[in-house]
Amino acid sequence: MNIVEYNRSAWNKQSSAGSEWCTPVNTATIARARSGDWRVILTPTRPVPRFWFGDLRGKHLLCLASGGGQQAPVLAAAGADVVSLDLSEEQLAKDRLVAERDNLPLHCVQGDMADLSAFEDEYFDLVFHPVSNLFIPEVSVVWAGCYRVLRPGGSLLAGFMNPDYFLFDHEEAQESGTLTVKYRVPYADVQGLEPKLFEKRLTDGGALEFSHSLEAQIGGQLEAGFVITGFYEDWWLDEATPLNRFAPTSMATRALKPPSNISLHPGTP
Repeated sequence: MNIVEYNRSAWNKQSSAGSEWCTPVNTATIARARSGDWRVILTPTRPVPRFWFGDLRGKHLLCLASGGGQQAPVLAAAGADVVSLDLSEEQLAKDRLVAERDNLPLHCVQGDMADLSAFEDEYFDLVFHPVSNLFIPEVSVVWAGCYRVLRPGGSLLAGFMNPDYFLFDHEEAQESGTLTVKYRVPYADVQGLEPKLFEKRLTDGGALEFSHSLEAQIGGQLEAGFVITGFYEDWWLDEATPLNRFAPTSMATRALKPPSNISLHPGTP
């Protein structure tokens, strides 16, 4: 099964149907961002600290797998020269809609977050990567790609799910009112779901998901050569999952690619 093509189609359908992740920002939001009043999210609800970005004016910024007409246009309005790479043409169309409507410096590229070969080495000052790597089976290639395309001193801002989120069947928990551990982590729909549930997922057109350990998420960034310089956790909504009453469901990191005169790769004294 071609996971990339399946999830591309699934996200195109979700974007066409509309959701909170697929609704473009309005002109008023863009106008506020131009005046310095803006916020974006890497995780479901908590705004990213503004100091994580620094001064965006003139910076080359890659919005990685975050299409939908939301973060990329706001960051462009805040002063960055933005490239939005997303697997879904429908999500990119919404970025393009806002960019054309409000005359923003935003270029859209259709592609896989695990393949950044379209970009030259050390081109970007920032990579902005909201919760999305749950849709790919391997994250180390994402961190390696981000490291390559960032200039020395550049930053990767990334959001991802709490691995414990994938221990539970959240639809079942909403119906029963009880959280019961059901799956082993790291989890993957293609292996963890019972055959009937997997077939239902395919019939319904839902994107296939993969969990990743903290070793892969945070340790993977360190192994790629990054230095973690910021971290926070985020809660969601009780309506999204009963787990929200007991634990944060996602987290975010700010990671620095060290300046070229400093080497912090594993094994370096």
